[in-house]
Amino acid sequence: MIKILLVEDDAEMLDLTAYVLRRERFVVVEASDGAMALRRWKADRPDLVVLDLGLPGLDGFEVLRRMREDDETTPVLVLTARSQAQDILRCFNLGTDDFLPKPFEFRELTARLRAILRRVRGKDQTDSEPRVEIDGLSLDPEAYEVTWRDSWIRLTPTEFRILYLLATNAGHVVAASRMYTYVWGSEGGDANALRSHISHLRRKLEEIGGEAPGQITSVPAVGYVFRRSASRSELGAAASPERAPISLVPSSASGSTAAAS
Repeated sequence: MIKILLVEDDAEMLDLTAYVLRRERFVVVEASDGAMALRRWKADRPDLVVLDLGLPGLDGFEVLRRMREDDETTPVLVLTARSQAQDILRCFNLGTDDFLPKPFEFRELTARLRAILRRVRGKDQTDSEPRVEIDGLSLDPEAYEVTWRDSWIRLTPTEFRILYLLATNAGHVVAASRMYTYVWGSEGGDANALRSHISHLRRKLEEIGGEAPGQITSVPAVGYVFRRSASRSELGAAASPERAPISLVPSSASGSTAAAS
């Protein structure tokens, strides 16, 4: 069963939310402040975290920051009554996977949690997505690992899903609505959240050093495109998506690869 760490300082809200989640067949570990949340995080190693920002002592931002220092892959959904854009962006900057403003309906909370788990845990192993290899960039959807010429790129699960979708469609524009569906499970996604994740991806790709593995370009009113890295002799010109095939390797395979255009 899926284990959720639920962090909420309001006792009544904590009890009610825990009851609803247990009714949905989740195992719930409760914490009522930031220090307790970090202790339970280390002791229980949950599959998913539901984190309120307004905590006594260590606030939710600091708890999230420390969790991400320890583990960048466990998904985190933030709950808060704050609605300022800077707070939302700060959450995404710290590595949250989703954001649900208070007040909310419990059915929306459980729907968002299941959507996060679907995209993080992936499909059934018999229908798993293939590993992608493109110009030295490798994306493994089973391990949620990204490497570029033997360098490991640390991404959150949401950032990985965005990059995976764009990389498998390198050179072609991916509509924002398709990205919402693939990453968040709904066409009615949050444009600000998507822009924030894209911004983080761009920065992480740029921080590798040397020649970046590619560039994410926005196409106004449409979506985004991943443009493959050009060689130094090609600087100033866009790399052609046809200049080399993208290799799609079955996640369970370790032998030959099949090329796909």
